[in-house]
Amino acid sequence: MTAPLLPEDTGVARVVCEQLAPEVGELDQNKELALDAVRRALADRADIVVLPELTTSGYVFADADEARRTAITAGDAFFTDLGALLAGTRTVVVLGFCEDGGPVLYNSAAVVDASGVRAVYRKTHLWDRETLFFTPGERMAPVVATPHGRIGVLICYDLEFPEMPRRLATAGADLIAVPTNWPLEERPADERPAEIIQAQAAARANGLYIACADRAGTERGQAWTQGTAVVNQYGWITAAADDERPRAVADLFLHLSREKALSPHNDLLGDRRTDLYAQESPQL
Repeated sequence: MTAPLLPEDTGVARVVCEQLAPEVGELDQNKELALDAVRRALADRADIVVLPELTTSGYVFADADEARRTAITAGDAFFTDLGALLAGTRTVVVLGFCEDGGPVLYNSAAVVDASGVRAVYRKTHLWDRETLFFTPGERMAPVVATPHGRIGVLICYDLEFPEMPRRLATAGADLIAVPTNWPLEERPADERPAEIIQAQAAARANGLYIACADRAGTERGQAWTQGTAVVNQYGWITAAADDERPRAVADLFLHLSREKALSPHNDLLGDRRTDLYAQESPQL
């Protein structure tokens, strides 16, 4: 199934983040789960689709051998099938996968369109037991030019480091797509999950959109936050998944993130004092 193309001059990008529940170790099943999610998004006329971290493999590995059995490369037939599914559309998909890097494994995200895999980002900040299975990436996250705007990519824990979204903002990203698996943690009543607050703060601090696709369900006893959300360039949530609808769908004017003026006299990026940031703080 392919979606009819939207007129290229609308300036509107429909972003769909779907909250999936892959099964750890079930590679073929998870591949089909991802393709089905993209089919649904295409039926909703999605321009940008974001799926969770490690969608094709699951997350809570028993050991390194299990992780290795779920590893694929960017040349895997799955990505060929995904590109074929996107044929005739301008839709872009960002999703997480366990990447076979030869002697090592990476927690990676691929950016895919009808032409195939446009970019692969290897998570640079590994969380907890990820360090038992994965090697951290050594290259800064990419910014990919698409018909809908410039898409930066981070994975889960990367977003906790303000330098990462800031670097993507200064590189010209309009939207940061964040495949994530946020473990459920206790929080005060009536408070949003801290990870969502972090995404809101990053969006506001950098004047760009952030789209987070979280996990659903429970995997080997690990429950997930189920915090899938789209945040606008002012830091406000414009769409979020819930128990009734495990998807966040938002129509965005991504080009608005290129306007960094906060007032007639202030610019979000232009006001930075980079001459100070490299200085040593005085010890008083």
